[in-house]
Amino acid sequence: MATSIAEGGTNLYLAEAIRKQQRCRTTCWVSGVTFNKYTQKDLSWSIRVSKLSQIRLEFRCAPVCEQWKPFKRTIASCMKNGSAKYFDFLVIGSGVAGLRYALEVGKHGTVAVITKAEPHESNTNYAQGGVSAVLCPSDSVESHMQDTIVAGAYLCDEETVRVVCTEGPDRIRELIAMGASFDHGEDGNLHLAREGGHSHHRIVHAADMTGREIERALLEAVVKDPNIFMFEHHFAIDLLTSQDGSDTVCHGVDTLNTETQEVIRFLSKVTLLASGGAGHIYPTTTNPPVATGDGMAMAHRAEAVISNMEFVQFHPTALADEGLPRGPTKTRENAFLVTEAVRGDGGILYNLGMERFMPFYDDRAELAPRDVVARSIDDQLKKRNEKYVLLDISHKPREKILSHFPNIATECLNYGLDVTNQPIPVVPAAHYMCGGVRAGLQGETNVRGLYVAGEVACTGLHGANRLASNSLLEALVFARRAVQPSIDHKNSSSLDSDTSNQWPRPSVPTSLGSDVLDKIMSFTRELRKELQGTMWKYVGIVRSTTRLQTAEQRIAELEAKWEEYLFQHGWKPTMVALEACEMRNLFCCAKLVVSSALSRTESRGLHYTVDFPHLEESKRLPTIIFPCSAMNSTWSSRQLHKQPV
Repeated sequence: MATSIAEGGTNLYLAEAIRKQQRCRTTCWVSGVTFNKYTQKDLSWSIRVSKLSQIRLEFRCAPVCEQWKPFKRTIASCMKNGSAKYFDFLVIGSGVAGLRYALEVGKHGTVAVITKAEPHESNTNYAQGGVSAVLCPSDSVESHMQDTIVAGAYLCDEETVRVVCTEGPDRIRELIAMGASFDHGEDGNLHLAREGGHSHHRIVHAADMTGREIERALLEAVVKDPNIFMFEHHFAIDLLTSQDGSDTVCHGVDTLNTETQEVIRFLSKVTLLASGGAGHIYPTTTNPPVATGDGMAMAHRAEAVISNMEFVQFHPTALADEGLPRGPTKTRENAFLVTEAVRGDGGILYNLGMERFMPFYDDRAELAPRDVVARSIDDQLKKRNEKYVLLDISHKPREKILSHFPNIATECLNYGLDVTNQPIPVVPAAHYMCGGVRAGLQGETNVRGLYVAGEVACTGLHGANRLASNSLLEALVFARRAVQPSIDHKNSSSLDSDTSNQWPRPSVPTSLGSDVLDKIMSFTRELRKELQGTMWKYVGIVRSTTRLQTAEQRIAELEAKWEEYLFQHGWKPTMVALEACEMRNLFCCAKLVVSSALSRTESRGLHYTVDFPHLEESKRLPTIIFPCSAMNSTWSSRQLHKQPV
């Protein structure tokens, strides 16, 4: 893996100075791993990265909604060859980005949508706040752009920001035309909320269940489309790639049907990766259990360029179960999110001494961007040795609270807390990855035939910190922008039925026996918790170089220990099982985050380090992670069909 801060990632406010400086800025050098040649033409952000520095870095590690009704449609219109399936378009992920894209490309060919669990189980479904867009006469695209850029600590790509803020309103209107129902005010117009970091009311919402409503509308449309085929409980293992000269080409993906334990190969002319984030590299996250960084890890192994992985957004206000009158009887798989809109609607943050603290940290108080609020809460917890703070909205009219936040009110009441007269205990939790697979303005990557949209992508919109409610907006805009180039690529590509035999097939580990498998999976769960604990302790809201180096070393040790245990118990490099493959991806993503964080020697947005506590204008540049050689890398870093025998 090669990691660097690249020159020329944005032209905001210092464009001329950046243009004048032609040399690359390098922040670290650890010898040992070579990397594949990367050319600028392979990948376009609107402001192209000039002279990407090719720093070699080696990890120190040992070598070597409502209840969803399943689709019953039979697959008759796609080619089949044994356990391989052929489609014109392949979509990995069933959130807003994947479904919106599928509905468009489905007009031009057959589409397979592969989803890890049920179709509704995605980050989209858990998005409470809403979608930001300029829909009020007093608002403007320029204002939305400025809010996005300020929240992103001036690391956003200006052209990307302009595109998203300009095209956003039309994407909202399309959702409404498809049947999505959003809240309206007494005047009959859309009710627009305001959230932290926004200068205007511009958040379109469906109470505090916006993502669920969007997912419902999109899934209903997908069900009716005869060209779209949903494959639920199919875990994506690895992208299938080949080399065409210096170009890497994507041909599809191998999957594991987690209900039948059968490996199914999907081949396609075009693949859209829309698999969401990696919140479960941390012990507490608002993300659903499926968010284990599968897409980012698969893309990295397939030699896609990764960017800005150090910018992990911790949502300031996840429900703190320890502060509830009666807690859940079992540990949650994911933290319950208390939407940004509560603060946008007048919610006030207090410590347990009932002292309001946000005005001491930022003039915007509770309306400051998420990174500021999360760090402020973290500081309060450490200074006062407390485990949570309080978010109070009870001074607002009861009817307003219950109409705007029915889901939050119901959840809290289940545990004995009435939000209309009691403050809500909250604590930060891992929420959103601002980095990901580097994408151009049409969702293209440096891997031919591979497009990305949604949280898995790094488009340049979010910069160093995502503005509230810009995530669903970005997903909608880039899902649509990826459509035409995908159609063009499909029309200029061919797919041979013999292609399926080009790669060795993964195998399920039934030959090991149930006792051995139980031991392997038990050990995997144990190390997963250790990995998550390491990330929270050393790579959390506030970081330091020493702590990051400790995390890097500890993660390498855990990974080596895990792989050694697997292989000593008969595991083969091409074997696949859900928990083992998730662990593989978690290790991969954790390493991407740590190496990116170590390369940024400043504090910007979501990346705050006590060793470099200030912004450095000369370092206002994206972090770039290059593909690396498979030599001396770990199991998590290599595609299964490239594993040594």
